[in-house]
Amino acid sequence: MSGKPKVQPYKTLRKLAERLRDDLSSNDFVLLYAYNGTGKTRLSIEFKNKGKKGDKRDTLYYNAFTEDLFSWDNDLDNDTERKLLINSDSKFFDGFKELALEGKIFTFLERYAEFNFFIDYEQWTVTFSKGTETNIKVSRGEENIFIWCVFLAICELRLDDENDEGPYKWVKYFYIDDPISSLDDNNAIAIATDLSKLLYRANGKVKTVISSHHSLFFNVMCNEIKKLKHTRYFLHRNGTEGYGLQKTDETPFFHHVALLSELKQAMETGEIKTYHFNSLRSILEKTSSFFGFNDFGKCIYGIEDEVLFERALNLFSHGAYSIYNPVEMGDDNKELFKRVLQGFLDRHKFDLPEILVKKVKAAKPATTT
Repeated sequence: MSGKPKVQPYKTLRKLAERLRDDLSSNDFVLLYAYNGTGKTRLSIEFKNKGKKGDKRDTLYYNAFTEDLFSWDNDLDNDTERKLLINSDSKFFDGFKELALEGKIFTFLERYAEFNFFIDYEQWTVTFSKGTETNIKVSRGEENIFIWCVFLAICELRLDDENDEGPYKWVKYFYIDDPISSLDDNNAIAIATDLSKLLYRANGKVKTVISSHHSLFFNVMCNEIKKLKHTRYFLHRNGTEGYGLQKTDETPFFHHVALLSELKQAMETGEIKTYHFNSLRSILEKTSSFFGFNDFGKCIYGIEDEVLFERALNLFSHGAYSIYNPVEMGDDNKELFKRVLQGFLDRHKFDLPEILVKKVKAAKPATTT
């Protein structure tokens, strides 16, 4: 009997959100690893919506929608008074004006950036400066860092509210989805370390879900909070049938292994779509990088028909094929896909997880006309 963790199937993100809330009844943290396009951001919204009762909320979240609470006025007429506008109608800014969070925000910001800011609470705007330059427009990355530091300052404010009397007393959960996209490795480590130090202070008072596609960030978070009560998962799309959630308590579970398992499932069922060639090409690229090869074709070197396989992968993986609009492959191309994938798996002995919800029936043989 295999010792691998089982994969739990979920048809909808709403059911997944319910599962995460159940987990947090006995854990302080849930860590979730999932690659882009899986539905992490939509899952964070479903989690938040489960806590909505009328005007009441229980979740403070950071995701792509948080960044949308800020927008630029670039002063197109004069090009001098550039400022960031704040959507003050959001509950995200409860008590923001009364509490004057600049000091807390700057304490976090100075670790990552070298610019200053000023918040105008009458106009609900933010202006930025560097040295003698004022009213500058910061880069997109700097803007995201600033918004992230605003979120951290609010989290700290909630954790400092020992008697649950402050404006953020309604917050029972933090949901953090991919803090600061496109992080370099140094910032990924720094942000994960600083975040874990802050959340250590939660002490069960505020429960937290953290989801990310950034493997280094995920690994650092796993190591930083390993002494706390938590559970960690790998989340993947189960083709077009929903989602699979697998525990990864021993080591972080990387998405290329699950993706290979999905491709193997498609091969065994015969339900091979055009986008599967894109996925297979991505796997070979990652494998070649791991081994230090300068060409993904080296991953299938020595396999019969390797030249044909490499050409096919180059041809089919350049199409704009989407998992959300799957197109069935012709029988000849299906057979070619199977031969490429099986040759790769025979050469590289991956220990693949069982992602099938039920045993796969043998694919029907292709009919000929």
